[in-house]
Amino acid sequence: MMTELLKQIGITHLYSTPYHPMTNGQIERFNATMDAKIAALSNEKRTNWDEKLPFVIFNYNTTIHRTTNQIPFELIYGRKPILPFDQQQPLVTLSQDPEHKTKLNQHLSVLTEQAKATILEQQRKYRERYDRYRTNPTYKINDIILVKTLNKRNKFDIRYEGPFKVTQQLGKKNYRTTY
Repeated sequence: MMTELLKQIGITHLYSTPYHPMTNGQIERFNATMDAKIAALSNEKRTNWDEKLPFVIFNYNTTIHRTTNQIPFELIYGRKPILPFDQQQPLVTLSQDPEHKTKLNQHLSVLTEQAKATILEQQRKYRERYDRYRTNPTYKINDIILVKTLNKRNKFDIRYEGPFKVTQQLGKKNYRTTY
């Protein structure tokens, strides 16, 4: 059922590697932002965080994001949000432009394309920054190495096991080791 819903609304469901936050950077960034905003608004004992959540989410969705250079609210609804301090119009009209749906779809298409272009540029810049200091280690037979632990249960578990001795190179990045 979820697969069909995601397909109908044009969302691609992606999976990430467990215990490897770098594969899920957008969500990790979102969580860090939410944590900071909730902590700033909550009481000292942090017992009322759930009461502050709607305000934090509204703030997040009505703020320009650097990645897209747009407001998430506008990307979803195709219009700017009406904020509590905005001036209200004295008269409300209930008539609707017959071309409203077409105009809205065109506007959303333009916003989406702009957001995609900005995201691609931000991803390129991020990749460039990440690759600038990235090294691809190579090992020789008899080198002593530590191996990253993949089955961490919590953030305080050890991150590396070893030392191990390299006994054979199996591929470009794969090695056989002994303890």
